[in-house]
Amino acid sequence: MAIRRRTWRSVDGERIEGTWRHAFIRNGATYFLTDLLIYADGMVDCWGLVTLEEFADKLASGWVATDLADGAQASAHHLASWKFAEPRMWLTPEMLLGEVRDDIDQLNGRPHSTARCLAALDAFRSQPTEDNRAALREAYEAMPEHLRIYALGDQDSKDWPLRVLVAGPGHLLTWRGEDKVVTDDMHAAALRYFTDREQQRQRYADRAPADGPAEPVETSVLINQTVFPRGWPEDPGILVLRNEFPAPITVSGLTCPTVTHAYWALAVADEYRQADILRADTPYAAQKLAESSTLRDGWPQARTAIMADLLRAKFNQHPDLAQALTSTGTSRLIYTEMGAIFWGQHGLQGRNWMGRLLELIRSELAVSKVNVQL
Repeated sequence: MAIRRRTWRSVDGERIEGTWRHAFIRNGATYFLTDLLIYADGMVDCWGLVTLEEFADKLASGWVATDLADGAQASAHHLASWKFAEPRMWLTPEMLLGEVRDDIDQLNGRPHSTARCLAALDAFRSQPTEDNRAALREAYEAMPEHLRIYALGDQDSKDWPLRVLVAGPGHLLTWRGEDKVVTDDMHAAALRYFTDREQQRQRYADRAPADGPAEPVETSVLINQTVFPRGWPEDPGILVLRNEFPAPITVSGLTCPTVTHAYWALAVADEYRQADILRADTPYAAQKLAESSTLRDGWPQARTAIMADLLRAKFNQHPDLAQALTSTGTSRLIYTEMGAIFWGQHGLQGRNWMGRLLELIRSELAVSKVNVQL
């Protein structure tokens, strides 16, 4: 299936989603390796846009080739040319057409042939009537033949249990070149297979990861950028986690009014400008002084580790603020920051490194509580 390879085309200003796969076009005596473009509106580009029905004709005629002649000339435009020696193609015209139909279904958010077959299987297991078996058989046969063995995602059993239910007791099925008659015991075993499979999948879905959930179970916490012209409120709440919050720290022999002052003071190369930054009235003023200065060599590579050390200093030197950080539990911390998409997040933009580092420090603060010696 090619659905993970995405493309699109524009029609009257509307974006038509598409996907692509490799294919051979036979033009004269030469086979050209090219891209087969498949679109959600059912159009297929094989050196020209055609409908799905016209594409089927191109397959039948050999224009889109699924049979390669030994010794024939082949070409990949502007890349290479060669001759085939004992070529083998894995797809017949019917198989490729079936895959293209599945691609179109997926591009439109519809169940593809395998999903429709599994839905028919659920209907038959719920009500095992002969009408439902006939619907299951039709859905099974609608799948491209080469994809049927993958329908259950079980490389040990392949599609054997499915084929048993499709055939039904007393009927023939062919398995690995041999004809077999489906017995009542075989049919019952196939039904048990799906019951066991369902229970096993439910157990897997319900199991908890050994060391806790992969994603936070609490609501994410927004640490919003806020300006207080008249000074910080008496109870700033979660905003104490902001770098501009007035929590003095001592690092590298320097006393810094905020983490922001410390970060920009360490960023600049000139020690006199560093002193000016530390004396700045506000974190914003400190940043502006740094922006007009020369930064240390290699600062972009070092900044994340330095910020992590500054946050450690803040929360180690201010236990009340550490308590505010650990009170966020396992929530994802989102640090909003206008114009600083490396450190923060604004809308859908931003890498949120500050939020990630705060989560790291929170985890380090929790180490002592689980009595782990590192």
